[in-house]
Amino acid sequence: MDAPAGHPDPILIVIRGNSGSGKSTIARRLQRGHGRGCALVEQDYLRRIVLRERDKQGGIAPGLIARTVRYPLRHGYHVVLEGILHSGRYGDMIRELRAGHRRTHLFYLDVSLDETLRRHERFRQAADFTGDDMRGWYAPHDVLGLAGEHVLPETTTVEKAVAVIAATSGLPLTGRDEDVLPRPRGAWKAPAG
Repeated sequence: MDAPAGHPDPILIVIRGNSGSGKSTIARRLQRGHGRGCALVEQDYLRRIVLRERDKQGGIAPGLIARTVRYPLRHGYHVVLEGILHSGRYGDMIRELRAGHRRTHLFYLDVSLDETLRRHERFRQAADFTGDDMRGWYAPHDVLGLAGEHVLPETTTVEKAVAVIAATSGLPLTGRDEDVLPRPRGAWKAPAG
């Protein structure tokens, strides 16, 4: 018996915010809450680990992120994209993703610099970068200004943010355990033998 096919109308959730805003924790909880069939795309992983690229205008990270997001969507996976995703460098990419995918939901975690610095002290990556680094990266209220963009204040708990994002986007948090192995036309196939 074949595994269930992917969702016919997958959801794209974009979670943006400054370092220390909680976006990675929230994104991971959404993915785990949904279960199989929900891809997590992390800006930091693709930019810092895969490309080892600094976050500067003209880099190729936005292109790689967009392609990485589109692939699972085309195969029926829901996608949660998370990252700082500064509007000046990633705004066009996000607008293009949204224009090409009707079930796109945008969320911005609006957390003050003081609060991001407090949260940084609890980070497992706290040794990787300093409070001064975070001050340099911080962009206050870096919203995209697009219709339907949801801004969550710093008083929003992780649990509340997960509930709000799931309810707003329609992402079911069912803990699905069945593998999603869609077989659309043009899907990559392993060579025989």
